[in-house]
Amino acid sequence: MRYYKLPLTVDKILLNEEANTCSLEESISKFIHLIATSHFGELDYDASFGCKIWNVDFDNLSGTDKLKNSISKSISKSLILHEKRLEKIMVDVSVIQDEFKGKTKHNRVKKRVDIKVSGTKKQTNESFSCVESFYIAPLAY
Repeated sequence: MRYYKLPLTVDKILLNEEANTCSLEESISKFIHLIATSHFGELDYDASFGCKIWNVDFDNLSGTDKLKNSISKSISKSLILHEKRLEKIMVDVSVIQDEFKGKTKHNRVKKRVDIKVSGTKKQTNESFSCVESFYIAPLAY
């Protein structure tokens, strides 16, 4: 089976050339990244594609546990619905405050969200695991 790299090389496809391919693991990892960086309703044909991370991006009032649970449930639901190559999917989210030295005397604090996704590849019955990290408020990766 062929798995295509994201972003797709549309220019090659239009020229009837072979698009860039990747491994099953890379394809699943990139698809998880795509789900995590898409907001609900972004795809016209499927409003359920994406995750809730965009809804909490500027949420500085909610506690860490509430953010973790909200993001974890949202990504888990999206992966179960859309990533058919994995089973026994588990999502572990941690939220950490990172401090950045600014150009001035003031430092900036941002929340880093680490998302670990693990499961079993249906095709090979092998373990799968990947980690995505984002800074929220505003979202950056």
